Formats: sequence, structure tokens, C-alpha cells
Amino acid sequence: MHTTLIQAAELQSLLDGGANVRVFDVSFDLMRPEQGNATYLETHLAAALHADINRVLSAKDPREALNGGRHPLPRRERFAQWLSSQGVDDNTQVIVYDRNAMNYCGRLWWMLKWCGHEAVAVLDGGLQAWVAAGGAVRSGAEPAPAPRTFTLRAPLARLVHTAEVAAQLDPQAAQTLIDARATPRFRGETEPLDPVAGHIPGALNRPYGLNLDESGKFKPAAVLRQEFEQLLGQRDPAAVVHHCGSGVSAVPNILAMEIAGLGRAGLYAGSWSEWCTTPGLPCAQG
Repeated sequence: MHTTLIQAAELQSLLDGGANVRVFDVSFDLMRPEQGNATYLETHLAAALHADINRVLSAKDPREALNGGRHPLPRRERFAQWLSSQGVDDNTQVIVYDRNAMNYCGRLWWMLKWCGHEAVAVLDGGLQAWVAAGGAVRSGAEPAPAPRTFTLRAPLARLVHTAEVAAQLDPQAAQTLIDARATPRFRGETEPLDPVAGHIPGALNRPYGLNLDESGKFKPAAVLRQEFEQLLGQRDPAAVVHHCGSGVSAVPNILAMEIAGLGRAGLYAGSWSEWCTTPGLPCAQG
């Protein structure tokens, strides 16, 4: 079972061996949402299906959303129905990738864990690594898969809500917040997406891109561990809650900590976009 990363050669072996595998392309463009599906249709890993951040991995109807912010989570039951429709069952090894420095595919990785499915891994290096390894790609839509039955199980990932974050803002509290946004946004020097610039008071900043090496793959586990331990100091890794602007780009930090052997940290899915629009909550800059 692959539960964090999978290399292109390992994925090729699974596909060649006829394993129960389902591959999803989660490519996306935050500023041009329609481009996600367009780039998928242009070229994708052979047999991969597309999972759109806005249409599938976020709640379209606010009445069904589990949290606020720009990319609210759908209800687990609704997401499980979609997984069944995509040919995923309880024994499927799911592989997710994108062509965006593994920023967006982590959303699907985390959501599957949240629904109790451990057998999901990120293709290290994304589509670019697959192509470099000689993996097959094609264009156009893939045939609809035969439906299977996906069973919801107890969550294997921790979802944290705004009230929980707010209740632990005291510097003496155990909670440690890590913000994955670019440092200028964290400092409040610029804010291209949300109505307020800045960050949650007390949060640490680790832009998600710091997890990758020059080849576009995740850094070795020992390097990631050293970097996170340096960031955390004496803080307990088990008390870490990750966030970003809307709960998507925080996931690479969650995955990196797990690769580093520091456990599976929590996700504040509403993130800054929910926090800064909730009346009465403090916002910091600098």
C-alpha cells in the first residue's frame, strides 16, 4: 500500500500488474479555474480521470459546506458518492497528481484520508516526473468508469474548525499554527484573493514550495524533518494545525511532515479566507 508518495516507476509497475488502481489528475489554476479541465484534456497520464478543485473537491452549494472560506469542504457522504461513481472502492489504491508542483493534488489525498481511505499517494514530481520517466500520456476525455462502492469509514485525518483555532490562540496553548502562503501574503504586504491582508496571530510561516527540491520532487525525509524541527523549536508536532488561504495549499505541508516522520497534523480547512471574514477574530500583520 502506498500512503504518502509514489514514484513514477512504482506507479508504472502497479499499472502493468493490473492492480486495482485509480489515478486522478487534479491540475488546477487558481486565477483561471476553467483551465484545470482544459489542461487535463490537453494532456494527462493515460487512463487518469480529472478531479476539479471547484466542482468536485469543494462544496458548490453553501448549504452543504462544512466550513467557510473560498474552497469549503463538501460533506463526506457527498464526496463518497462521487468516489463510487469514479470506480473507487474500499480496496482501490488511489494515486493523485497535478502539474502544479503538487499544490492541488494534495487536496484529494487529504480528503480520502478524511473519509477513512489510507491507500492514497501523491505522484512525486507530478505529471512532469511521469513524462520524464517515459510514462504514457494522452489527450481528450477518458471513458466513464464502471461504478463501485466506496464505504465511508472513521476519519484518518483531523479537520479543525474556526472555533477550535480561536479557542487555542493563547500563546500558552498547545496549538501551533503553520501558514503555507507566500511570505508577502503572510506578512500582509499583499493580498490578491481575500478582503483582509495578514495572518492569524501567533502563526508560523512555511510556504508550501519549500518542501520541494530543485527537481520538483519532495525533499528527502531527513531534510524535511530537520527543517520542520527548526521551525517548531520546542513545540509539539502533534499539536500542529496547518492552513493557507483556503485550505488547499496547506496540504503539502501536512504531507511533508508525514514524510518526515512527524505524524499527520491537523488541517484548518477554512483557513485565512474564513478567518478574516469571521466577525470579531483578530488579524495580525508583519
